[in-house]
Amino acid sequence: MNTSSTIHIYTESTPNPHSMKFVFNMELLPEGMSFDYTQPADGLTKEKNSPLAVALFGFDFVSRVFITNNFITLTKSESVAWEDELFGIKTYLKKYFEEKQPVFSLPEATIADDQSNDTPAIKQIKQALDEYVRPAVESDGGAITFHSFDETTGQVKVLLQGSCSGCPSSTMTLKQGIEALLTRIVPGVKEVVAEGV
Repeated sequence: MNTSSTIHIYTESTPNPHSMKFVFNMELLPEGMSFDYTQPADGLTKEKNSPLAVALFGFDFVSRVFITNNFITLTKSESVAWEDELFGIKTYLKKYFEEKQPVFSLPEATIADDQSNDTPAIKQIKQALDEYVRPAVESDGGAITFHSFDETTGQVKVLLQGSCSGCPSSTMTLKQGIEALLTRIVPGVKEVVAEGV
């Protein structure tokens, strides 16, 4: 983790009114990597062990934690207002990083996207997601990851993480944006659906 001398954190609202994006002036994860936590136990698993995610669930209003390159998206319960909680979360995060506490306790080669068995269609889908979709989704505090492509039915499955999970506008974005793009530029794609939503 690359830390500069002074840690700056600013917040951005997202299309999901229950999610808030906390942006850092440092790298939390290498570009293209992300981890989504829906409960404290997720942060204790071998694959995505994160003391920071577990600690953030210590705030009783936090219902989801998403960590990627230079931001964390927190999703809150409906019973609290962001105005009441932002100062406390930002203060906690600033202190956490100033004390150089770890974001992750992961084995070195945790995620290596093996693309050697990808078909030409899957390579095109991944490239389109990386170039055209991921930047927009990340600017809204979320992430999109390729899950699978069924060449028989033409169905692409993607994973939506961060503020995109449970966001009222994510279905519209998925159908009118991502599906329209992929069906236009990748032969054989007929439908895009979110896995696990």
